Amino acid sequence: MDKYQEPFDQPVAKSGDENIKRGNWSKKLDFFLSCVGYAVGMGNIWRFPYLCYKNGGGAFLVPYLVALFTCGLPLFFMEVALGQFSSCGAVEIWKICPILKGVGYGTVIVTAVCCIYYNLLLAYILFYFFMSFTKSLPWETCNNDWNTPTCIQRELLNMTNTTETPFYTGTTATLVNSTSGAGYIATPSEEYWYHYILEISDGLHEFGGIHLKLLGFFILGYIIVFLCLSKGVKSTGKVVYFTATFPYIILTILFIRGITLPGALNGLYYYFVPEWKELLNINVWGSAFIQIFYSLGPGWGGVITMASYNRFNYDLIGVSFIVPVINSATSIFAGCVIFSVLGYMAEVANVPIKDVASNGPGLAFVVYPEALTHLPVSPLWAVLFFFMLFTIGLDSQFVSIETVITAVWDSFASKQQSGKIWVTLGVCVLWFVPLYDC
Repeated sequence: MDKYQEPFDQPVAKSGDENIKRGNWSKKLDFFLSCVGYAVGMGNIWRFPYLCYKNGGGAFLVPYLVALFTCGLPLFFMEVALGQFSSCGAVEIWKICPILKGVGYGTVIVTAVCCIYYNLLLAYILFYFFMSFTKSLPWETCNNDWNTPTCIQRELLNMTNTTETPFYTGTTATLVNSTSGAGYIATPSEEYWYHYILEISDGLHEFGGIHLKLLGFFILGYIIVFLCLSKGVKSTGKVVYFTATFPYIILTILFIRGITLPGALNGLYYYFVPEWKELLNINVWGSAFIQIFYSLGPGWGGVITMASYNRFNYDLIGVSFIVPVINSATSIFAGCVIFSVLGYMAEVANVPIKDVASNGPGLAFVVYPEALTHLPVSPLWAVLFFFMLFTIGLDSQFVSIETVITAVWDSFASKQQSGKIWVTLGVCVLWFVPLYDC
């Protein structure tokens, strides 16, 4: 073993960590759960189900599984092996080929930009989470200060058999001819998202003011991330025991509740029914491979960074196989959770499922919150859903920020055996400034 470690000259402590400069995971399970938390992100909840639905339903699983076994598994194994062997982050790993070290810097820069975006999403989730502690959800009706005359509850909106569109204004509904150009129709959840949380202005000429509540959640998000990363992988390895496992409990609860609702089977049918002709569409195959890269995260530096804290003789083969499989299984299961509730929502509103299905932030912050308003004790389900989203997003954010921190520490501060907490604090503070500007 010594001859393989020699090129990287890694010191070994007499007790505790093998690498006294960087440290190691306290337990093997810490690394495994961190990998699961990193791979299973918000894209599994709001991206994969819609991709599956739009690209052939059950037939999409064919190219998706092909992508998993031909790209996902091999690349994940390669990055774990590289990180574990070298005990280096995403930049210093390129000592194996110094001329390509710029690739490492590029990886870290891209990851840093995504950290800004991701923490912004965490702030939005925290906003929804705390606003759900109420008797009735604030995005349930059109009787709020931020609503406009074009706001209408979906159960009043049924354009299937009429050319007239009901516009909901306050507590009264009136019919306006939809061909008269009366304007855009918005649901309460849409107006809550765009008018109350985002406070979207009429154009670039209107900068708007400071959203103090959202600013508070920005700060809260960074405080939580910093506290969890304050002791590096030692503290992160403890937090993931909760954040990587608790979402599965919530997903299971939401799934059981979802499949007992009227219309749930219709939603699952639209999600899984195969359209085999879509297998001849090259875009479907492209979407499958993109989703594997998007979810597992090869090439982003996160897997290498986590593996770099492993002990040299850690058995990586099992983890390299199990984590990608868990990631894909979670995506499929999350789709069942989402579409069972969307099927119920379509049943209540008497509209086709295609009219309520969405992806990206629109699913998490508009469509699914609206669906929750139709459930009994809707605030409870909203609290559970957004807490699940927060824990899922927190895991991915841990690894992404740790990738940046490790790159900085390895490149500039690794000669110091203490003070990494200040690097962590500096990165969190530095990232807060552009996040707030967003």
